[in-house]
Amino acid sequence: MSKQTVLGRVTQLAKANINALLDQAEDPQKMLDQLIRDYTANIAEAEQAVAATIGNLRLMEQDHREDVAAAGEWGGKALAASRKADELRAAGSAAEADRFDTLAKVALGRQLRSEREAKAAEPVIAAQTEVVDRLKSGLDRMKEKLAELRAKRDELVARAKSAEAQNRMMDAVKSVDVLDPTSEIGRFEDKVRREEARAMGKQELAASSLDAQFEQLDSLGDSAEVEARLAALKTSS
Repeated sequence: MSKQTVLGRVTQLAKANINALLDQAEDPQKMLDQLIRDYTANIAEAEQAVAATIGNLRLMEQDHREDVAAAGEWGGKALAASRKADELRAAGSAAEADRFDTLAKVALGRQLRSEREAKAAEPVIAAQTEVVDRLKSGLDRMKEKLAELRAKRDELVARAKSAEAQNRMMDAVKSVDVLDPTSEIGRFEDKVRREEARAMGKQELAASSLDAQFEQLDSLGDSAEVEARLAALKTSS
């Protein structure tokens, strides 16, 4: 995976609009669960790639330090060889002096090469440092996004449970409205009242029958009195 590809993916994922994704989802909770899994995997993958990029940068920085140190070291050797050549030349050893001057030139050539390598590496190191900084920043945003995803999921689950509880309560209220227990009491009360009315009717009917019996007794008593008086009349005549 190239550094640019990693940088592009990290930037794209860090800029993802969670709310827009949720608006398009048929099941937001399942989508959030999948996003969390994908983000966790992407972060782990990106961390490995960023670690490799940082490792390459540190190697370049180490090579640059070595080139700078080598340039200084070869410069010191060139100076030492040149001074030795000057001493030998002053002592009349021209051939030895020329040999040390040659050594000084070789050292200066290597110093120049090390300096060029160090200078050539500097813009690359600067560019890689910028890439690493952007990757680190992108990873931080991805981790923040992951935390946001988890918070969204927890919020959504809590809201779903609350909505489910409210729906159960409303269904219970609706069933109470449809099957009103007071209506059963009302029907039972009507039944009791009808039974009471029947009892009252029977009582009234019984009372009427009793009155008729007493009236019959009264009429029998009158007939007996009449008969008695008739007999008395006959006896007196």
